[in-house]
Amino acid sequence: MELNKNVSTINDESNWSLNQRTLRILGVAIVIGYLLMAVIFYFLAGEQLHFRESRENINMQTANSGSVELISGSQVEQTFINKIQRLTSISVAWGTYNRHNEGTVYIDVYELNGNTQIMHQELSAGEITEGYISTFTFEKPVEGLTGVPMLLRITANSVQGSAVSPLMNVAASKDDFLLALNGKPASGMLCFSAKGEDYIWTGLHYWKFVVAGAFLLVFYLWVTLHSIKNGKKPLLVMALVAIRKYSFLIRQLVSRDFKSKYKRSVFGVLWSFLNPLLTMFVQYIVFSNLFRFDIPYYLVYLLCGIVMFNYFSEACGMTLGSIVGNASLITKVYMPKYIYPLTRVLSSFVNLLISMVPLFIVTFASGLYPTKAYLLLPFVLISLMIFCLGFGMLLAAAMVFFRDIQFLWGVVSMIWMYLTPIFYPENILPANVAVVLKWNPLYYFIKFVRTCVIDGISPEPIMYVHCFLFAVGSLVLGTFVFKKTQDRFVLYL
Repeated sequence: MELNKNVSTINDESNWSLNQRTLRILGVAIVIGYLLMAVIFYFLAGEQLHFRESRENINMQTANSGSVELISGSQVEQTFINKIQRLTSISVAWGTYNRHNEGTVYIDVYELNGNTQIMHQELSAGEITEGYISTFTFEKPVEGLTGVPMLLRITANSVQGSAVSPLMNVAASKDDFLLALNGKPASGMLCFSAKGEDYIWTGLHYWKFVVAGAFLLVFYLWVTLHSIKNGKKPLLVMALVAIRKYSFLIRQLVSRDFKSKYKRSVFGVLWSFLNPLLTMFVQYIVFSNLFRFDIPYYLVYLLCGIVMFNYFSEACGMTLGSIVGNASLITKVYMPKYIYPLTRVLSSFVNLLISMVPLFIVTFASGLYPTKAYLLLPFVLISLMIFCLGFGMLLAAAMVFFRDIQFLWGVVSMIWMYLTPIFYPENILPANVAVVLKWNPLYYFIKFVRTCVIDGISPEPIMYVHCFLFAVGSLVLGTFVFKKTQDRFVLYL
C-alpha cells in the first residue's frame, strides 16, 4: 500500500528534464571522465597491456633418455627456429645418473644468421639433481629475432664418472629442430623449453584507440544534443531521465527485495557471508583431491568462481519473476517496466558486494595480498551486472508468456554451472567440449576476477573486449525483446 502511494506521488510530480546548458556541461564531464579513465587504466594495466605470454613458446618434451655425459670436450647442440617476439628464458632438463657430480656446465645461445652469442651462463654440476630443470634468463628480453634460427649449445669441464647429462626424447621430431651430440647429428630432441612474450597489437596502438574513442564519444554526444534540439527523445537519455525520476522508488524496491530475502531469518544478512563460504568448503572437500595439486591457491580459485556464478544465478533467478511478481503494481500504476528487473539485479548486486568480503578474507589468509589489479575489479563486476540485466530482461519477458520458463531455467542454470570451470581447471576439458568455453560469458567474467586476485595482474586486453561485448550484447538483446513485448504484459498477468 505504501509502495503504491510512493508511485502515485512520483507520477504526480512534473517530469524532470535537462536543459541544453546542463547537457553540454554533462557532455564535457563525460569526455573528461573518459580521458581520465583511459590514463588511469594505462598505468593499472601495466605490462599486460603491451605483452602477453607467447603462443609460440617451445614446450619441453617428456624425457625418455639421456643425451651424452658432459665431460670436458663433449657438447650437445640443439638448433631451433625462434618464433617468440621477446625471448626471455631457456630451460633444460638434466639427468645425473643418480650420483653427485662435479664441475661447471656452460650454457650458450647463438643467433646463427650472424653467428652472434646472445647468452652465456654457467651452472655448477653439483647443484643438479635427477630430473632437475634449470632455467636460464636473458639479461634483457631478446627482441628482433623472430623467425631466426638459433643454437643452444651445452658444454662442461667435468671428468668421466662425475658429469651430468642433458635429457632428451629420442622419438620427438619437429621441423627445423636439429640435435647434434658431440658434433654428430642425432634423432630426437633435447628436453628444453624457450619462453617469452609477444607484443599485443592493441597495446602498441593504445593511445590511437583512446583518441579514436574520444572522437566517437564526442560525435555521439553531439548527435544526442542535436536530436534533443529537434524535439527527439534518444533512448539512452530517456532511460537516464526515467531512472533519476524514479530513483526514490528504485531505492525502495531494492531495499524491499534485499530485506525480503532475509525476512524472519536468524542470521539475516550474515548469510551473504556464509553461503559462499559453506559452498566453498563443501566443494573443496569433494574436489580438492582431484584438482588441488593442479591449481595454485585452490580455495581462492574456487571461491572466485562461486561468488561470481552465485550472483549470476541469483540475479537472473530473481529477475525471472520480476514482472509476474509485481503484477499488482504494473496493472494499477504506470512506470517504466524495465525498472522491475533493474531493481532485482541491483539488490542482488548488493549481495555480491557483501560476498566479496569473505573472498578477500580467504585470499589474504592464503597469502595473497592486494595489488593495483584490484582496482580493475569494478570493470568486471559492472560488466557482469549489465550482462545479468540484459539476460534477466529476456527471461522476465519470456516468463510473462511462458510460465514453464521458471522450471527450464533451473535446469539450464545447473548445466551452465557444470560447463563453467568453477571447481575444476579448464585444461581438463576435452577439445570438443573446451570450445564451449569460448561462448560462455561466465568463463570470461570469472577468469578476469581470478587473474586480478590470484595472479595480481591485469588480464590481457582481449579479456576486457570479451567482457564488454558480452555485457553490451546481452543488454541490447534483452532490451530489444523487452521493449517489443512490454505493451502486451498486462494481457497475460
